[in-house]
Amino acid sequence: MTRLSSLAAVQGEALLPGYDPSQHGRGIVHLGIGAFHRAHQAAVTDAALSADGGNWRITGVSLRSREVADALNPQNGLFTLIERGAAGTRARVVAAIRDVIAADPGATLAALCDPQVRIVTLTVTEKGYGIDRVRRSPDADDPAVKADLQAPDAPSGVLGLLVAALRQRHAAGVEPFTVLCCDNLPENGALLRDGVIGFARMVDPTLADWIADHVAFPSSMVDRITPAATDTTLAEAKRQTGCDDLAAVETEPFLQWVIEDHFPQGRPAWEAGGAIFVADVAPYERMKLTMLNGSHSMLAYAGFLTSRRYVRDVMGDPVLSVLVSRHLRAAASVLPALPSIDLAAYAKALEERFRNPAIAHETWQIAMDGTQKLPQRIFQPALAALGQGQSVRPFALAAAAWMRFTLGRTDDGRDHALRDPREAEIRNALAGVSRETGEAIRDALSGLPGLVPAELAATPAWRDAVAELLQGMLDKGVAATLQAEAAT
Repeated sequence: MTRLSSLAAVQGEALLPGYDPSQHGRGIVHLGIGAFHRAHQAAVTDAALSADGGNWRITGVSLRSREVADALNPQNGLFTLIERGAAGTRARVVAAIRDVIAADPGATLAALCDPQVRIVTLTVTEKGYGIDRVRRSPDADDPAVKADLQAPDAPSGVLGLLVAALRQRHAAGVEPFTVLCCDNLPENGALLRDGVIGFARMVDPTLADWIADHVAFPSSMVDRITPAATDTTLAEAKRQTGCDDLAAVETEPFLQWVIEDHFPQGRPAWEAGGAIFVADVAPYERMKLTMLNGSHSMLAYAGFLTSRRYVRDVMGDPVLSVLVSRHLRAAASVLPALPSIDLAAYAKALEERFRNPAIAHETWQIAMDGTQKLPQRIFQPALAALGQGQSVRPFALAAAAWMRFTLGRTDDGRDHALRDPREAEIRNALAGVSRETGEAIRDALSGLPGLVPAELAATPAWRDAVAELLQGMLDKGVAATLQAEAAT
């Protein structure tokens, strides 16, 4: 087996990056390395290194698992990026990753304290931060947060690691790094800033004040559909490079990264890889969360429950594709106008991306973590629709499909896991339902703390639509309910 461990082993000069990775040092630590990071931030950093050089290679951190480290470290961080589109497949070898630290808090903290590291990027999903617990609980009842507060010099959680590293850098007279959140969260820079400062205040109020005054937390908006790698992915990487690549990743040709341009210690030339730098990310972020992510969640639950394995299968179904189009129109209608953005054209482009026959993006994958995703993707747009006097029914359909999904079974009797950080709460809430009706399930799940906004949950138009659609799914089945809905 010829492993992809050096650029010299690659068959095909056109696949190689335009720089020698050995000539570029580390400047970035990325927390939460996975397929999306490799297809997105690492790929853009690779383009920046090719175009403008600099010491910007990445040390990736896998906070819990060894899987990514075991794949990448024997390959010296090299991996094949495969882009699949309707026009064909292309590949390139990415060399931006220097190494990967696996489940080693001490080594992670040491990397974060390296004076050469000027940026820390993150893709850990909302549940990985523990920010909500820091914000609403002075006791910080999240187990990882609590453990790090008890041992702030030996942290293992995200907030604890960031605060400990910033404290050590400040004590050593080393400039702080910039913290760039790349998760799909509204105002993600401000959210992470609040979490870091809130945690620091419980450790050392003086440190918290210094972080507030000296550490930059720019926001960003990311977008690139990245399915989980399969045996087909690895086979294509070997065909393209002539090497066995256990870290290969496949994605779509489209990539979007909108970044607030605030990097006091400098940054790579990410614009060379397509990044857009702006003064305010929020309008772009809201557009993506409402249109792309919202429709993704709706089609994931509706598709999974009707045995549509991939997003492309959903778009090939005449009923489901109509409902996706309806959801996109409803989502666009609650957004303000954006300079240089045609929302109707954006919606059409999203539909084409969803139809991409070369991308095997599983509805099962998108359906995970619903309680973390639906507040921004579905409930907030529904509130906006109410405020503008518009129909909430498209958003109610998404909510009803999620609620039907939480029952853990399909209409044909197949059981499925919820894969949600609040799964135990969901199970407990549903266990208290004496009779399985649309209204009872709606009320039980709407009662989960911090999930459905109180104003929305109390609005008759919303309550009635969710209960009606959910009752239809229980009585007639999900497919029949969706068909009736598409015909209205």
